[in-house]
Amino acid sequence: MIFGVLFIFVLIFSIYAQIRVSTTYNRNAQILSRGGITGREAAEAVMSQAGIDDVSIDEIDGHLTDHYDPIRKRLSLSSENYRGTSLAALGVAAHEAGHAIQHKIGYKMLNFRMALVPATQFVSRIIPFVILGSYFLARGLTGMMLDAAIVCYAVLTLFQLVTLPVEFDASRRAKAQLVTLGIVGSDEIGGVNETLDAAALTYLAAFISALLVLLSLLSRRR
Repeated sequence: MIFGVLFIFVLIFSIYAQIRVSTTYNRNAQILSRGGITGREAAEAVMSQAGIDDVSIDEIDGHLTDHYDPIRKRLSLSSENYRGTSLAALGVAAHEAGHAIQHKIGYKMLNFRMALVPATQFVSRIIPFVILGSYFLARGLTGMMLDAAIVCYAVLTLFQLVTLPVEFDASRRAKAQLVTLGIVGSDEIGGVNETLDAAALTYLAAFISALLVLLSLLSRRR
């Protein structure tokens, strides 16, 4: 009963986080920065300030598909943020550049998350088979199937936990660099803060969701 109520609250929080990100980004995407610097130029400036000259900046399709690939040393920005000059575009671009800085300085939590990626990808692929197999073969999630599910969600929960400081730190670096480099004024940083803070809610929601599922499985195991 308790877990059922918690799942409802987590679901509501997750939906709220997604709506908050969408509305906040769309609002600040309409506010153009006075400097007129594009997201690509902002990311390049932030990385240049940190002495990074071996990371490519590419334009990709999609909405909020922006990410940094530490393996290929490639910073990918969606078209709206690559070419855009809005406060939202600058915030997202600088945030991804913050990940590049983390990579360069050997930020331990980023390295830890990178080490977890293979295991996370593996368990994400097998979870659906564990769930389906448990109902078709074992009349519910019990025994070895339950243990397998616990291991899978333990890995996912750990990954989401490690993701939190990585994302928060990247946003912190982004906000500081945008003002230090004069890309946005001190009176404009509010829009950047709002955009990145809203995005942080989605990472928090993902962690809470994974943790709640793990706790529910552990409770069933006992």
